[in-house]
Amino acid sequence: MNSDRLWRFAARVAKVVDALSNTRTGRHVAAQLIRCGTAAPPNYDEGRVAESRTDFAHKINIALKELVETEGWLKFITIAHLMPNKRLALVQDECSQLCRILNSSVATSKGRKSPKRTDEQ
Repeated sequence: MNSDRLWRFAARVAKVVDALSNTRTGRHVAAQLIRCGTAAPPNYDEGRVAESRTDFAHKINIALKELVETEGWLKFITIAHLMPNKRLALVQDECSQLCRILNSSVATSKGRKSPKRTDEQ
């Protein structure tokens, strides 16, 4: 996966944050959402230059955790009626897709084992 998709997602989250009301709840959610919603791309980029497979899995997992938190805050916005669900549907769908992609990457990187070399047997 190219990190551009994550960066575009983060920009969309920033637009959601800017559209939240200036109420106590709106400000609280905005502060939480801007942190987690923009944290996945830099963590993913850092994972791309990881020093080891373990380091890669760790960084990608952090990006995934941030996306899962983002998914939760987007759900809260809908439940609390802070923004119409219609306005959030596409960003929620994108977040869900990104979670599945990164979850698969983490699982693959953790599950891979070094192949046995047949010429050494």
